[in-house]
Parts: sequence; C-alpha cells; structure tokens
Amino acid sequence: MKKILIDLKNISKSYDGQMVLDDLNLYIRENEFLTLLGPSGCGKTTTLRIMGGFEVPDRGRVLFDGREITSLPPNKRQLNTVFQKYALFPHMTIAENIAFGLKIKKKTKAYIEDKIQYALKLVNLEGYGGRMPDSLSGGQQQRIAIARAIVNEPKVLLLDEPLGALDLKLRQDMQYELIRLKNELGITFIYVTHDQEEALTMSDTIVVMNQGYIQQIGSPEKIYNEPENAFVADFIGDSNIISSLMVEDKLVEILGTRFPCVDTGFGRKQPVDAVIRPEDVRLLPEGEGRINGQVTHLIFKGVHYEMEVTAGGFEWLVHSTSMFPVGTKVAIDVDPFNIQIMNKPASLDEEAVGVNE
Repeated sequence: MKKILIDLKNISKSYDGQMVLDDLNLYIRENEFLTLLGPSGCGKTTTLRIMGGFEVPDRGRVLFDGREITSLPPNKRQLNTVFQKYALFPHMTIAENIAFGLKIKKKTKAYIEDKIQYALKLVNLEGYGGRMPDSLSGGQQQRIAIARAIVNEPKVLLLDEPLGALDLKLRQDMQYELIRLKNELGITFIYVTHDQEEALTMSDTIVVMNQGYIQQIGSPEKIYNEPENAFVADFIGDSNIISSLMVEDKLVEILGTRFPCVDTGFGRKQPVDAVIRPEDVRLLPEGEGRINGQVTHLIFKGVHYEMEVTAGGFEWLVHSTSMFPVGTKVAIDVDPFNIQIMNKPASLDEEAVGVNE
C-alpha cells in the first residue's frame, strides 16, 4: 500500500457567504494519478488551489507527507501547478521559460542547461529551446508549461483543466503524454477536469464532486460500473435511471416487469432506482425480450448507433452496433449483472449532492 502524501482534513471554504467546500475529507497517495471531476462550481478547482497554497481554507487542515502546510505559501510547497492558460512569458524563449524557476532558486548555469535539455526531451520538444512561445501550437505550449513545472522536481504536479483550450485530437494526444510522463517521472498527479472521458482515460482514482461535496471515490471502472447515486450515474456517461421496486434479493421489478439482477441487501418490496447503461440494453425482435417497445429516434455516432426506444412507458437510451430503423417494433432485455441497484435518495438535497464521504 502506497503511503498517503496529501491529506485534506475537514476542509471548508466559502466566498461571499456561499459555501464552496463543506467539511471535505480527502487523501492522495504517493505516485497516484487522481482526478477531481465535476461540473462548474462543484468545488474541484478550489480544492486544488487549497492544496497548492493559492487559497487558505476557512476551516480544516492540509497535511503534506505528515506535516501541516495549511498556511504555507505556494513557493514553499513541494508541488507545482499547471493552469489551463499556459502562462508562458511571451518575451522569453522556450529555454528561458523552462529555466525561470531554477534561476530563482539560484541553480548553477550547467545544472539549468542540463535540466532544460532533459525537460524538452521528456515532452518530445527537443531543439525547441531557442524558439518563442507564439511560434508554437497550443499543444506544444501546454507541453512547455508542463516541462517548466517538471524541472523543479515537485513531488506533486497539480493540473487545473490544462487541456481545456485544445481541440479534440490534441487533447487526446496530450492525455497519452500525461500518462507517459506520470509513469516515467513517478510523481503524483492531481488533475482537475469536468470532462468525464478525460477522467476515465487517465486516472488511477476519480473523485466525483458536486456542490462542495464528494459524491464518490473510486477507480474509473468502479465509478462507471457501480455509481453510488443518481448524480454519479448521470454525470459519468449516459444512463437509464428507472424508478423500480426491489422484490427480493436478486430480483427487481422495472416498469412492471421482473428482471433478475445480482444485488442483495435492499430488503423486500423496497422502492429503488435501477441504473442501466445504454450499451447494456439488448434489443431483440418483438416478443423475444422482457419488455416490448418501438424505436423512436436513431442517430449514427461512428462506432455505434444511438437509439431511443419507447418501452413500458419509458424512453430508453440504447447504444448498439446493430441498427434498428425508426418505427421498428423491438423487445428490450438486460443481463442481470448489467443492472445496478441504488437506494432512492431520502430527500431532494440528497438527490442533489449525495453523501459527503
């Protein structure tokens, strides 16, 4: 088990009387790629800024390697931050940009030169040291910003939506670059994004946040396949979330039809929510599944067809590599292990923010 490097304890923060983080507890392990994921205003960037020393919490403590750093300024912490806006100095060459932090630390000229070459090689931009920032593409500028952070040898790299300004292809290329860098450098990455695909692609651990609370923490697979509440199920990918009745262990009634499932411990005849991913809905000829329905919408998405199927009075979202034209009479079925059962929220507040872990 890797040791805990950063530990946030009972962190609360408000701006102008509005609570942004409410008694948040979170720890990050050494060499972990952890992503803070959530919609705008959920508190993820504030959490990152508190780790980096750019904000001081109203309440709570920040521990780094077992030592309290809550009030320590950013330049005294063993971490570096890469922002969405690359913040390169336009009047400096690429080499001078990378060397900036090292010069402040009064490192020798030979040491700085070695570090510049090392960093440029690491981000696959050898030979670019003499160029100016405005001669580089957005992806290249972002890699220079990362190189500038890396040469300071931080234990932790904080990345605040660093790929948000890039186009899709560049963003995907940079995702693979970041994974490679994390593996080569062996440092801890803490990444902020609202992009679910980005989080699922890169992370060891995902922390899903909403309205200042942590909704769920887990591996990408667990977050996607076993969401703990409706917010997570709906935010991470597409979901069919259907009000259902747990008849007994391993048997759930969905839209008046009984489906075998694998969940236990919800009691007998208890109202629940059933979560079924669009790719897990099987479309069969009419009469061969559990609920009959009709295809009402069809879109070709490249790797699959996206369809809406009205069945049992519910609009099902279905992803399939097989195409069923609009108007086709079909039947719906779902394998037991593809039905995820969740307790219904006890209140509207719980439905909005989930449980603060």
